[in-house]
Amino acid sequence: MDHFNDIIVCEPRTYRSAEDRDGFITFRVVVETSDLFIMALKNLSDQARNSTVECRAQIEDAIRRRPEFLKSYKPLKPDEMDSPVVLRMINASRKAGVGPMASVAGAVAEFVGRNLLRLSDEVIVENGGDVFIHVKRGITVGIFAGTSLFAGKIGIRIGPTSVPVSVCTSSAKVGPSTSLGRVDAATVVSFDSSLADAVATGLGNRVMKNSDLKPAVSWATNIDGVLGALAIMEDKMAISGDIELTPINET
Repeated sequence: MDHFNDIIVCEPRTYRSAEDRDGFITFRVVVETSDLFIMALKNLSDQARNSTVECRAQIEDAIRRRPEFLKSYKPLKPDEMDSPVVLRMINASRKAGVGPMASVAGAVAEFVGRNLLRLSDEVIVENGGDVFIHVKRGITVGIFAGTSLFAGKIGIRIGPTSVPVSVCTSSAKVGPSTSLGRVDAATVVSFDSSLADAVATGLGNRVMKNSDLKPAVSWATNIDGVLGALAIMEDKMAISGDIELTPINET
């Protein structure tokens, strides 16, 4: 089995590199507030941009029809005019008990990633700390955990994937997303990017103190479709489910 030794890091865009890595071509696509870092076996930036525009159009249509889709912190019921992307977001948010926009970054990453898989056998799409992955080699998704003891030191190992898998991270300390908790990092692994993103938000919302970590990750992994979850606050971490941690060597 070949191994891909580079690390995809869930943190602000400062880590992104334009260099090609181990057979991958890397490129960035920005459409309004969507800022995607993509790795594929060929440069598919035009296709990725078109897919991002298409996905955003479906979401923007839902917002025009009912503004609460954008603003609600609570789940909404599906509408007969909802597109497939919007329905995935609504279903994911209902499982996680959060508003539908809590799953937007994961939804866009998966929509773009699945479209690119028609043209490249291996694809990684990172969108604001949410990563869609379909690879034939092992990779490590690093977890950026703010100023905690674990920041920059651990990652989640993802082996060769026969089906796409997603690793999504929410934080009260890093990035633009809204979190009602105080977690440094709340990370969820799932085959469904929208679900991973929504549950990561719900997980983060549940951590206000160190003693919340264990019950919060237990809550997350009890949701159908979640493979594993971890939560970090300061010098404490809880982990549950099918998730493989690996150390990251500091340079």
